[in-house]
Formats: sequence, C-alpha cells, structure tokens
Amino acid sequence: MSEFLSKKLDAVQALLFGIPPTEWLIASIVGVVVWAALWILRNLIASRFQKYSNAKNPTLIRLIGYLISNTTQILFFAVALDAAQESLTLPDKVQRIVSNTVMILVLIQIGLWAGRSVRFYLEMKERERGADRVFSGSLDIISFVARMLIWSLLILLGLDNLGVNITALLAGLGVGGVAVALALQNVLGDLFASLSIALDKPFVIGDNLVIDTFIGKVEHIGIKTTRLRSEGGEQIILSNADILKSRVRNFGRLSQQRILAAIRVRFDTPTEKLKALPQLLENVVREHPQAHFERCHLKTLGESAFQFELSYFVQQPAANPILDLQQAVNFRIIDELRRLGVEFAYPAQLVFLDRLHTAVEK
Repeated sequence: MSEFLSKKLDAVQALLFGIPPTEWLIASIVGVVVWAALWILRNLIASRFQKYSNAKNPTLIRLIGYLISNTTQILFFAVALDAAQESLTLPDKVQRIVSNTVMILVLIQIGLWAGRSVRFYLEMKERERGADRVFSGSLDIISFVARMLIWSLLILLGLDNLGVNITALLAGLGVGGVAVALALQNVLGDLFASLSIALDKPFVIGDNLVIDTFIGKVEHIGIKTTRLRSEGGEQIILSNADILKSRVRNFGRLSQQRILAAIRVRFDTPTEKLKALPQLLENVVREHPQAHFERCHLKTLGESAFQFELSYFVQQPAANPILDLQQAVNFRIIDELRRLGVEFAYPAQLVFLDRLHTAVEK
C-alpha cells in the first residue's frame, strides 16, 4: 500500500514539475487577483472615459477611452498568466511555452487595438464628412486592407519571436506566392479592382450607372463585387474586375441633362402661327427655373407634318426628377398650342381616286 502511495506521489510531483502544491496555490491566487484587478480597473476607466466620448474633446483622449473600453479578456489572461508564473520555478521548456503563450496573447490584443484604432479613425472621418457618398463607399475596402496589413505584420513578428527564420520564410513565401497568385488570380483581380475603385472613385454609392446592358443604382461597393439595384427592384451583382473592363456611364454626376422633344403640327397650320411657335415653346421652358432653354427650330418638313425640335437642359438632374419636369413642360406645351389653335399632326396618307373612278366609268 505504501509503495502504491509512493508511486502516486511521484506521479503528482512529476505533474507539478517538482513544485510544492502550496506554491501552485499561491500562483493561482496571484493570477486570479491580477485578472480581477485588471477587469475592475478596465470597467472603472471605461466608465470614467465615457464622458469624454463627446466629439468636442481631443481625439487622443477619445481614442484612449475607446481602446480601454474595447480591451478584451485576452490581455487580462496574458498578464495574469505572466504574473502567476513569476512565483514559480518552472523547467526551461515549460517556461518558454508559457512565455510564448503570453507573447501570442499580447500580440492578438495589439492587433485588436490596431484594428479598433483604424475603425475609430474611419468612423470619425465619416462623421466629419457627413453624408459623403465618395468616402462611405471606400470604408469597407480601406478597413479590410488596413486590417490585413496589421495582422500580417503581427504574424511575422510573432513567428520571429518564436525563433522562425523570417528571411527564409519570406523567400519561400515569395516562391509559393507566385503559385497562389496564379491560382487566385480572379480573386486578386477583384481585390485590386476594388482598390482601384476606392482610389480613383469612378462612381460612388447612390450613383445611377449603365454598365453594358445593366442599369441600376449603386448600393454597395465591396471587396469582390459591386451591387446595383435595378429599376425593376432586383439586385444586380457585378464583379469589380468586370466593371473596370466595361464602359461605365455614370448618370450620378450629371451637372445637366439634355431633353429633345419632337413636336409635329399639321400642314394646314397658318404660317404666322408656325413662326410664333419657337418663341412660344421657349417661353414655356423658361417658366421652369430647373430648365435651361437651348434652341427650338422647324427642323423637318415631314411626310405628313411640320416637325419642330425643342432642346433644353435639366439642371442638377440628380436632385430634380427629369420625368416630372419633362411632364410639366409637355402639359404647358399642350395648353399653349390649344390656346393658339394649333393642332398636333398624326401620321396620315392621302389617296387620290380620280383615275380609279375614270377607269370604272370606261
């Protein structure tokens, strides 16, 4: 029996690395106390910084409060683990494992802080710019690229601290990266296309686009795709790389848009009324402050009517509905022509039957 107990004690001693249980208990208490103290301190500081979150306060103060309130338990566990192992004499191998674990957890928290900082900066800029469609369309892309760079650097730093030869690793990644790039060329093409859209800004959220045979309003500009909402209500999803290869017509940046109206009147309309029509139509257009008159002429002596062409521009078409203005102008044209006694022409053909009657009589 004593021999059995002796073996059990030896197994426990081996499990505890030869450290007495009392020291493990003390280390555990130290770890719990440190963790609890950090948790309480985080909550106190976060609540105190809450009143400094107003935009009137310095940006650095608001950023510190924001990062403290978003500190995770990962950092608390890393600090508590490091504090607990200080009171223990661990074997070198175990000591390295604990130190590497603490280092990895701290790097993860640094990465989270860096990502939060980028998000804080972008949200601050978005509030400053207000409803800036150009900037809001680039937020997701900028955030993704920034987070990708942050985590790439932290991973390399972590591997370097773990004893990995970064130079050889980067050389190997350079060779393997060529194969990966070839395999993922479509995905990478869309990624770089999204960066091009974010930097060059050929269109932004809210613009009305015509891309080949697709017509719609931009709803979202993503890492891989851009989404349009068509006039029929369905969502059109297009690859960013395909968009850059296409000819895009952007109606969202029109300063003015031309409207051409063809007005056909009867051949029996008196000449004096025909001469008065251009000035009458010009006056109708000038009644609307959103419209800019360009010209009105008797353009064609058609097969069945005189055809006038009226040209005018809609100012700021994105803000002024074009069809509403065009309809208002058309109604005024109808009223004025009826008041003047000018009738609209309709397609007609005259058939003369004199020869036919003569042939029948014979």
